[in-house]
Amino acid sequence: MAGTLTFDAPDRWNAFLYREETASFGDGVLAGVPVAIKDNISTKGMPTTCGSLILEGYVPPYDAHVVTLLKKAGAALAGKTNMDEFGMGTTTENSAFGPTTNPVDTARVPGGSSGGSAAAVAAGLVPMALGSDTGGSIRCPASFCGIVGLKPTYGRVSRYGLVAYSNSLEQIGPLATTVADASLLMSVIAGYDRRDSTSVDRPYAHAPSADIRGLRIGVPEEFFGAGVDAGVAERVRDAIAVLEDLGAEAVPCSMPSMASALAAYYVTCTSEASSNLARFDGVRYGPAVDTRQQWHAAFREFRGDRFGKEVQRRIMLGTFALSAGYYGKYYAKAQVARAQVRADFARIFVDADVICGPTMPTAAWRLGEKSDPLAMYLSDILTVPANLAGVPAISVPCGRVNGLPVGLQIIGRHFEDERVVDTAYAYEQEACR
Repeated sequence: MAGTLTFDAPDRWNAFLYREETASFGDGVLAGVPVAIKDNISTKGMPTTCGSLILEGYVPPYDAHVVTLLKKAGAALAGKTNMDEFGMGTTTENSAFGPTTNPVDTARVPGGSSGGSAAAVAAGLVPMALGSDTGGSIRCPASFCGIVGLKPTYGRVSRYGLVAYSNSLEQIGPLATTVADASLLMSVIAGYDRRDSTSVDRPYAHAPSADIRGLRIGVPEEFFGAGVDAGVAERVRDAIAVLEDLGAEAVPCSMPSMASALAAYYVTCTSEASSNLARFDGVRYGPAVDTRQQWHAAFREFRGDRFGKEVQRRIMLGTFALSAGYYGKYYAKAQVARAQVRADFARIFVDADVICGPTMPTAAWRLGEKSDPLAMYLSDILTVPANLAGVPAISVPCGRVNGLPVGLQIIGRHFEDERVVDTAYAYEQEACR
């Protein structure tokens, strides 16, 4: 793909960081279709900054596997989209390049960390985009912006070329205006890649079906517990009722591990971030460190100046959790809690084919409204379990509360992404009639 790169922040949503102004594309299922790429997915000859000053000027010499597949499918890469720095955030306010706003209401956040990709789709700048999901980073902005976002089963889409934040949790996936478009994009990017040791040979070639007769839907009581807005809960229960009218059966269930899932997630992801982000030292990536100083002083100054506050916070939390004397108290216990989450999903999926609940506890809040990091972390409570277990999950719009979109989250068994997509498609087709 040939083109001219420009820094781009003039559009009202600040969705794009860099754009490809001219493009050439070939034949394929996405021939000529504009697709936006989250800025933590490597693109040859195009800046990839992860929304961070520490990668200022970095231009990858290679394409991520998903980008190679998009080019083979004939897609026109529209540009790189804004994001929370290194994927650490729920609002896309943590970007070094400024926040992205929600096209539904520009006074509100678009969700994160794939907020730029979601905003670009919701604003009609592109019909589809790629994001990455570590603890809800595709599904959260999909919910807040009123579009569709799919987190595939872990391993079904190659992570080669995705700048690592938390290796055991993150997964690249599609955002789109419709379930059918998300499914189409998924069919392009899924499949085995030998360069990714977590990759599984499970291609995706699926035309969504609205026939869900006999489907059993698990409805965990914890997904409607404390902190979930009453209006959001009502819209989601209405959506489940629509699925029942289409022939599905709702099965009440319980997921006790939700009590520790959020803590397990944050200990795990910050620990992996502490390890992964050690490479950004002013020597291997980004602007050069001041070599006139002693190495440790230069390293400390470089990272302190160029990492944002949230990234610094998570690195420190992860380093503490992995330190001598605390590993067993935090990281090891988090893995026990993670196993309990997996066990709960396995138990529920004996009697249910999918699980339904809200994607987010509330609709999008105002820019700057949540300055307390703990309050921000608590908003991830409904999305992180799917990442801890590695199962597929999708968010599909299911109405509005006070004019703001609400997302229905549908979670499935490992490698049953197709069933998750069909359930979302059935609801979408009925709701849009």
